[in-house]
Amino acid sequence: MASVLLALRPKTQALHSLRRSLQTTSRRWAEDSFNPPRPPPPIEDSTSALDYKSTQRRSRPPPLPATDVPRTRTAEEAVTNILYNTPPPSLQPFKKHILNCLVQNEPGVLARVSGILAARGFNIDSLVVCSTEIRDLSRMCIVLSGQDGVVEQARRQLEDLVPVWAVLDYTETRTISRELLLVKVSILGPEYLEDQLVGGPSHAVRRAVDDPLSDTDKMGREVALAHSFEHSGEPDTHGAEVSGRSLTPSQALRNKHQLMQSIFTLAQQFSAKIVDVSENSVIVEMSGKTSRVDAFLSLVQPFGVLESARTGLMVMPRTPFAAKAGEEEAADESGPVDASLLPPG
Repeated sequence: MASVLLALRPKTQALHSLRRSLQTTSRRWAEDSFNPPRPPPPIEDSTSALDYKSTQRRSRPPPLPATDVPRTRTAEEAVTNILYNTPPPSLQPFKKHILNCLVQNEPGVLARVSGILAARGFNIDSLVVCSTEIRDLSRMCIVLSGQDGVVEQARRQLEDLVPVWAVLDYTETRTISRELLLVKVSILGPEYLEDQLVGGPSHAVRRAVDDPLSDTDKMGREVALAHSFEHSGEPDTHGAEVSGRSLTPSQALRNKHQLMQSIFTLAQQFSAKIVDVSENSVIVEMSGKTSRVDAFLSLVQPFGVLESARTGLMVMPRTPFAAKAGEEEAADESGPVDASLLPPG
């Protein structure tokens, strides 16, 4: 009997181990059914930008460009510098710089970037902040004016911030730049612009309320009506109310139509479009370079600009084309021409 029990003990242990493994497997299946696999969480910590910049900085950055041209100073300049601590000004010109910042999408980044630029005395001409196709990444396009050396120092200081991934300088890069403009233009003429600006949100012409009991006002209205009726057949009615005559409804409607047609023709030349039409004004939408936006604003200024709003500059670099092998060889072969091999004359 003891020998039989000893022979059955290994089988019993194998059955127990098989039962435990089945229970463990069934428990894991149950847990997996309640907890399905999920994608890895996105990067939400701004300190990951430090790891990225540490891996990208393989070599030491190039030295900063010189801000001044070395020159010899006179004794008067040296004494002035010692007494008043006023070194000679920089000889580099101020020019427009375009900085593109790739930052972490988190609160407070814009305040830190603008604070550094304000501490260095930069006046930001335009600033556009928007999210990108990556949820945790935002793009800032900053336009400012300054010298090359000072702007380069500010760019490196911005790049050292923790939530900033990289700062690119697009000043000398071939880019595509666009700016959006919304401008509300009057269709009543420039002589009514001041009255429309006082008229309130509707920009309706604000007229003086006449006293109905005044005989002088009644007489003036009757004279103006008779004068308008006598000259209603004249073709030139522009500025009639300014000279003392009141426009009839037909004449006012004709003037509105002519001005609106002129604004529409001008908008077509700049690839703009009219997005809103009201009784006294129209709103024109235009997108283009900064120079074209300035030119369009100066051309619609004589009509009477009631309101205008424009976005900042948005920039994206152009994609370069890969040169073919034959073109590269031809460019290498075309070197300087020997003048002795040319024909006379």
